[in-house]
Amino acid sequence: MAVKNRKTMRARRHLRIRKKISGTAVRPRFCVSITTNHIYCQFIDDVSGATLASTSSLDPKFKSENAKPNMAGAVLLGKLAAEAAKAANVTEVVFDRSGYNYHGRMKAIAETARENGLKF
Repeated sequence: MAVKNRKTMRARRHLRIRKKISGTAVRPRFCVSITTNHIYCQFIDDVSGATLASTSSLDPKFKSENAKPNMAGAVLLGKLAAEAAKAANVTEVVFDRSGYNYHGRMKAIAETARENGLKF
């Protein structure tokens, strides 16, 4: 029997999710990844294998607000992600939570992006 820990269980959830969802040029995949120090958001067209737009907690706009990758920073990042999507002419997306629970920072990013014009 395989050892089950948080990392392997998240990896399994991520693979299970990715089997079901895929992004296109019309409706790209909004992929959010959270590490211990940073948060990354990408809009990915899986058909052509291209990233249409991206933002992260390393972005100069994020850093200029003196934000940290906590809940308040996640709200700001959701707003920045929605702005980046609008700049790339993206209005509808498929949300990819990368195996993380839809809770806390993940939920804050998604709800703020919805409030700023993205349709999931």
